[in-house]
Amino acid sequence: MLNNIFHFNSIRNVIATTVIRTPARTVSKQILTTATTDTSTQTSCAVFVKRSIFDSGYRKFFFIISKQRVSTRKMSDERASQSTSETEEAAASSTAGAAASSAKHSNRLINEKSPYLLQHAHNPVDWYPWCDEAIERAREENKIIFLSVGYSTCHWCHVMERETFEDEAVAAIMNKDFINIKVDREERPDIDKIYMQFVLIFNGNGGWPMSVWLTPDLAPITAGTYFPPANRWGMPSFTNVITTLASKWKTNQDSLKQTGKDVIGVLKKSMTEKVNKDVFEPGSADAKLQEALEIYKRRFDHQHGGFSLRPKFPEVARINFLFHAYIVTKDADVLEMALQTLQNIGRGGIHDHVFGGFSRYAVDEAWHVPHFEKMLYDQGQLMTAYANAYKLTNDKAYLNHADGIFRYLMKDLRHPEGAFFAGEDADSLPTADAKEKVEGAFYAWSWDEIKEIVEQNIELYSGLNLNLEKVLEIYAFHYDLEQTGNVEGRSDPQGHFTAKNIHIVRGSNDETCKEMDITEEQLQKILQVTNGLLHEIRDQRPRPHLDTKIICAWNGLVLSGLSKLANCGVEKRDEYMKAAEELYKFLYKNMYDKERKVLLRTCYGLGTDDTTVEVASAQQIDGFLDDYTFVIRGLLDYYKASLDDSVLKWVRELQEIQDTRFWDENNGAYFYSEADSPNVIVRLKEDHDAAEPAGNSIAARNLILLAHYLDEQSYQQRADNLLNFYADVNNFGYTLPAMMSALLLRDNGLDLVAVVGPDSDTTQRFVEICRKFYIPGMIIFHVDPECPDETYNQRVQNKFKMINGKTTVYMCHDRVCRMPVTDPEELESNLKEKFFKND
Repeated sequence: MLNNIFHFNSIRNVIATTVIRTPARTVSKQILTTATTDTSTQTSCAVFVKRSIFDSGYRKFFFIISKQRVSTRKMSDERASQSTSETEEAAASSTAGAAASSAKHSNRLINEKSPYLLQHAHNPVDWYPWCDEAIERAREENKIIFLSVGYSTCHWCHVMERETFEDEAVAAIMNKDFINIKVDREERPDIDKIYMQFVLIFNGNGGWPMSVWLTPDLAPITAGTYFPPANRWGMPSFTNVITTLASKWKTNQDSLKQTGKDVIGVLKKSMTEKVNKDVFEPGSADAKLQEALEIYKRRFDHQHGGFSLRPKFPEVARINFLFHAYIVTKDADVLEMALQTLQNIGRGGIHDHVFGGFSRYAVDEAWHVPHFEKMLYDQGQLMTAYANAYKLTNDKAYLNHADGIFRYLMKDLRHPEGAFFAGEDADSLPTADAKEKVEGAFYAWSWDEIKEIVEQNIELYSGLNLNLEKVLEIYAFHYDLEQTGNVEGRSDPQGHFTAKNIHIVRGSNDETCKEMDITEEQLQKILQVTNGLLHEIRDQRPRPHLDTKIICAWNGLVLSGLSKLANCGVEKRDEYMKAAEELYKFLYKNMYDKERKVLLRTCYGLGTDDTTVEVASAQQIDGFLDDYTFVIRGLLDYYKASLDDSVLKWVRELQEIQDTRFWDENNGAYFYSEADSPNVIVRLKEDHDAAEPAGNSIAARNLILLAHYLDEQSYQQRADNLLNFYADVNNFGYTLPAMMSALLLRDNGLDLVAVVGPDSDTTQRFVEICRKFYIPGMIIFHVDPECPDETYNQRVQNKFKMINGKTTVYMCHDRVCRMPVTDPEELESNLKEKFFKND
């Protein structure tokens, strides 16, 4: 697997003859800082690979395709290199008028459903979607394929389109010498993941827009992310890259093709096969757990939370693993790492304090300045994490963050029939009559804007016994707002936030109350009223673009989040459950082809107020591994919340389909894509949990739970084989935290809770007590003696009985049962002792 450095070196060796690359250590100090730590020149919507791939740390590479010697000069926007070709100069000079002329043109993308592809439908570039026609033409005309991958809410994707793909002169070169394919990474994650692996190996980091050049046989020969229109930041211009590649293809084609073949061979071996015969022997989870926790403690940011410096991603899979690790170890430091990270995320600018929801990541170490795109997968996972934190602590701050996500989802991302759209853009128009979108325009505030809103609504603060100046002072102190703006220049390379404020809580409610000499009630009133006013005004601004794709896997993550939130034992349970039930029904109705027995990757809506649901019938995309695993996990969580037996029936059916379409009979574990997928060069297996957990990580957990729910040992055997495939992964518990959690379940056993009694209020009370605790491996059954059910474990139904006619709860860990309980208070006390934060 790619986790092992042996294969990294193999791939690096076979591509070494193709391009010139400059290791970061040989670059001048100025360029090194620019490229590796200073987010002011971060030029892609980033994805970061685990450290273990590159030995002890990220090994960053720049590559410059040039017939001349390598240059490491830093070139600003205003001062381009004098070596820039005449063609490049002509291309750069034509940018201003490109948008107007390109709008008259429509390419093949005009017939697509993807919002991202439609954004490029009027480029002068002769774009194809990923299809047989494009690839056959590349082979017939013997041309390099330029593959451009992104998504509709990606800021740097918009920048590259505006600077490059709307330019007539650049498009002319692209159309003459290349076959150009545009891919929405959210529609075709299989294509994105394969070539992103190459980008990560090639550059040491990756992101979007992803730019990869392929032979007609789809082998990658060079790659990058964003390229500027002129040489700058130590990067070659896009025009320089494509003109040099076109020349190399004419003069050195055989070498490039052979390199591509060698790369494919190494990728196939490294991404699908085991390197050695390591297995997880029974009881090996403890050693892996301790190894992982040492790494977490070593890398933890004690000041700001999280496990990196900058940029900072939520890394929710790691947070949830730490919750599980705490239950196993009762190590207070382990729990504190998870809670402190969630606290800092919640206080940071990555959190939308005005209304709710979270941005994808922050460019600084303090979580202050985000890239403002709001992605559905983050909302679903963070809703789960905050719900788990609340269950462990009963701290309502966590519950409020989770509820804020729910509020945001229901208002701004929900399809009227119950599913949720993919996300919202980072960029929007500053004003209705503006010509160009700006990142964060929808979310940032000037001091005068906030002051005016408070002044015009001062009557809403009556009863606080505070004057206007004091109200404004309190609000500004709490969110660190400044008259000159609160964004540091290094976090704002394009100057979008000059004299603007992004809300962040540097202290706490208690600190604000103490500093301002007010009560908690006064503070809450000021925050609630002022944020409500700002939200109303903000909704009058031009909104960011809404990506109206409905992605199966991401909705599975949201189903988990809604179900976890509903199980917190709070007043809004019915509201949360209603949303979860409608999502469950939407998935079954619209994203499951009942005749073909397959999940669909996507369907499409038109907006939050339109009930239309469309499927791209011409190029229907079947579900990938994570569509199955995330939905199955969501269904299992929804079953715990609803105890609806029909849910387990669908789970069984989906698991059988997943096993048939994706299981590797030779080596174990699941492939990401199904067999015989057209024009897919590698059936990969992901070996790290990233912004989304790897499909195999979630599959391992699902299989272990299903083995007990359905009393079928074959699921456990498959889980063992899956885990053993990944036994050779370096730093296993840090690299694959969600799979580490599954390994803990396998070795430490599950917690079976059987509530035996009729369908009554008393029985329901027992069930609700069990649900409201964070129990990582809980299997819950309601056994109704009057209405036995054939869906799940028959031994459980036959073994456990009511005592003295009372509803009775049996709690068993790893098949060893405690004494049965008939008193709700006793049950709650028992659960609190084991599954709650120690004082």
